[in-house]
Amino acid sequence: MLVVVGIGLVVASASDWRVGLRIMSGGLVGAAGLRLLLPEKDAGMLAVRHRFLDIAILVSVAVGLVLLAASIPEQS
Repeated sequence: MLVVVGIGLVVASASDWRVGLRIMSGGLVGAAGLRLLLPEKDAGMLAVRHRFLDIAILVSVAVGLVLLAASIPEQS
């Protein structure tokens, strides 16, 4: 998931920042899904806090990024 977020960061800095934010959001949602499904011992760095708090934070940041990309008007 870290690689996906990194790719999104590269896309955001090199070309279309909206697409980059959407890629990063997808990586964060994927990380939330892995945190939900993996046992505590296999979650690695995804397991920082309690399971549902980790998931809530990851999904909240992902939704925030998508809303940010959608709410800023296109500049000419």
